[in-house]
Order: sequence, then structure tokens, then C-alpha cells
Amino acid sequence: MKRNVYIMYAISLLQGMVFYAPIATLYRTAQGLSVFQITLTESLFFILCLVMEIPWGIIADKIGYKKTMVFCCGLYFASKIVFWQAAGFIWFLLERIMLGIVFAGLSGVDTSILYLSCEEGESQKSFGIYNSLGTIGLLISAIIYSTCIKENYKLAGFLTVISYGISMVMSLYLVEVKKQENKICNKYKIGKSIVDYVEESCKEIRKIIRNKNLLYLLIAVAFISETCHVVTVFLNQLKYESCGLSSSVIGYVYVIATIVSLCEAFSDFVTKKAGEQRIGKLIFFIVTISCLLLAFTQKAMISIISILLLQISNSIFQPLQLELQNRQVSTENRATVLSINAMFIDCISIVINLILGYIAQINLTIAFLFGAGICFLGLLYFRKYCIFNELTLFVAKQL
Repeated sequence: MKRNVYIMYAISLLQGMVFYAPIATLYRTAQGLSVFQITLTESLFFILCLVMEIPWGIIADKIGYKKTMVFCCGLYFASKIVFWQAAGFIWFLLERIMLGIVFAGLSGVDTSILYLSCEEGESQKSFGIYNSLGTIGLLISAIIYSTCIKENYKLAGFLTVISYGISMVMSLYLVEVKKQENKICNKYKIGKSIVDYVEESCKEIRKIIRNKNLLYLLIAVAFISETCHVVTVFLNQLKYESCGLSSSVIGYVYVIATIVSLCEAFSDFVTKKAGEQRIGKLIFFIVTISCLLLAFTQKAMISIISILLLQISNSIFQPLQLELQNRQVSTENRATVLSINAMFIDCISIVINLILGYIAQINLTIAFLFGAGICFLGLLYFRKYCIFNELTLFVAKQL
């Protein structure tokens, strides 16, 4: 079982090594994709993840975690070959479809293998190392791209294929852990019938729809999260290029942005010092201002600082919003509720993703202005959530 842990660590490191990550948008546009087509494939990827997640949970429990992991790593490897050789919308769409299947399949399976392979009390430490190694792999590949690969996009794609090929081979040496347990209660509670799961989910959906306070929070989370995602992953490279930055410099900026995203670990400390409501409102304000700066500036340094502010703000906000979501759960079906919350957020995110991509294709400045408007609207919803929450607490104290 100890071998499983080390193999999973290696897989995380290798799959983090996406050598074309610093120029992922430029790579696609160089192969004939428009910005809207890029965000369209991303939205279809999200939809496929939503559709496939529950069936994959059932399949993984039926065939075992090792077989699921091997299949997903193999398809992951194949998707990188498709990306490397892709030329045109259909091929990049195929790559995202393959990724959607992979992400849904790996969801919960990789962490289950780690959890069941660790000694008692060591799982949380292993999860931390596992996630950190993925980030380290990304940093290593970004540094290699900036210092060695530079303008050679195809080489970046080929090296990514090699990295994922090795990770696929390593997955073959995993030991099956599913047989070690009598029953796993995963987030979908697979052990119950599908009918039971659907009935419980419908009940929780009705509760969420009636909970206006939670809806305010989820809308605000979707607005800021997806805006930050699209800007820091896709539109940032187009902005850097318009400011005259070379691909190698963009790679260095990507390294810095990846490093600052590690400030997620300090989210709890910052929140406790400043207060949840204050830091939440401040984050929405900073993101809104950063998008406005990106809309109106053509200076590289201001653009870089704005993107880094978006990265930092989103990194601090994500653990906070997860805490706030969990606090709203008042049922024993916590995982089911959080899954429904995530699906609600993803549905809004898909729409924002498509709109931002379409506008960016027409005019990048207007896209950033739209992002600023969405985040300001998110601030208003978050403020409503805070007011409603304070009122609820006040009434509870009086009673």
C-alpha cells in the first residue's frame, strides 16, 4: 500500500507538468481557434463533467479504483496526443470531450486510492503532498518553457505527451484497494439505489431553491469564480500579447502567478484577521477594479499586477466560500447538498464562460468591462447574503 502512495505522488507531479500551460490560449489560436471557440470547448467540457460524474462514480465502485485510474490515465495520455496534433476546432473539441470523461472518472477515485493506501491518521498529510506536487510539476514545466522551449509551441505539446505517457505507465503498477474495504460511502452514497439518490437530490434541490440566502451566495460565487478563471487562464495571455510581451516573458509571469496562488493556504488567517464579510467584500472590490484596469491599460506592468491581484483574490476567496457553503448545510446529506451547489454554480459559470469568450473575440476591452460588471453585480449579491445572514443571526439571538 505504501507503493500506491508514492506512485500517486509521481502521477500528480507528472500530470502537473503541462509544458504549454503558460501559452495555452496562444497555442490554440495559433492552430486556428478563435477565443469564442476556446471558451465554447471549455463550456462543453464543464457540461460533460456534470453529466458523467454520477455514472463514473457507479462504474468506479463496480470495476475497482485501479482499473478506473488506469483507464483515465490512458485516456488522459491520448487526449494530450490529440492536443499536440490538433489543428482546428473539431480536434480541440475532441480533446476537451476526452478530458471531460477523464475528470469525471478521476473525481474521488484518486483521493480514495490515497486514503485507503495511507496509514491511519496520515491521509490529510498525503492529500496535501499530492496537491502540492501537482503545483510543483506545473512550476517546473513553466520554468522549462520560459528558459528552454520559448516560442516552440509544438515542442511544449510533445513534452507534455511524454510526461503523461510516463504517468499512464506508472498507473499500471498501482495495487487495487477497493477490495480492502467492505463499503465506501462516497459523495454520491453509492450503495443506495439510483432511485433513492434521485429522490434525495430532488428534496435537497427544493430546499436550496427556497433558501434565498444560499442562492445569493452561490450566484456571487459563480460570478467572481468564473470571471477570475476565464481572465487568468485564457484572456490574460491575449492581454500580455497586446502589451508586447514575448512568449518566454509570458512564461515567467505564469510562474509568478502560479506561486502567488499558493497564498490559498493563508485564507483562513487573513479571514480571521479581517473578518469574513469585510474580506469577502474587499475581494469582490479588488477583482472589479483589476478588470477595469485591464480594460483601459496597455501597459504591461499594470496588466501583470492586475492579473496577479485576480489570482491572489480568487485563491483567498475559494476556501472562504467553501466554508460559507458548508455552514449553510443543515442536513446529514452534506455531500449531496454541496454537489448540487456545485452544479448550480457550474451552470451559471458555463453561461458566463460563453459570453466572455464571445465578447473577447469581438473586443478584449469590452470583455474585461463585462467581467468588471459581473463582479460588481457579484458584490451586490454577496452584500445581500451578508445582510440576510446578519438579520437571521439577530432574530435567532432574540428568540
